Amino acid sequence: MQKLTNKEEEIMQILWKLKKAFVKDVLAEIKEDQPHYNTLSTIIRNLEDKGFVAHNAYGNTHQYYPIVKMEDYRKRFMNTAIETYFNSSYKNLVSFFAEEEKISAEELREILALIEKKQ
Repeated sequence: MQKLTNKEEEIMQILWKLKKAFVKDVLAEIKEDQPHYNTLSTIIRNLEDKGFVAHNAYGNTHQYYPIVKMEDYRKRFMNTAIETYFNSSYKNLVSFFAEEEKISAEELREILALIEKKQ
């Protein structure tokens, strides 16, 4: 699975949300920095070339839909981020969020309870 650009990820988020969409539908979902229709169409075709989306043709119009599940992409994205930025250590990941005060002690206790429940 290839890495996506930030804009491609943004478009995939929209396609995962909509499930099926024409380019105009995706364009309507973009609130800031809306690209030109042709630019967006090119990005979506690139996503198709990368194997993330497919389409149904209706004459000259294409309705696109994701063929990579969000969960699969998220899993790969997280694994890559943890390998790259946290030396493949989930402990380093959690420590980072604790130091940045992005996770509370209560949330850490909840995570610990989930881990203990699975064991």
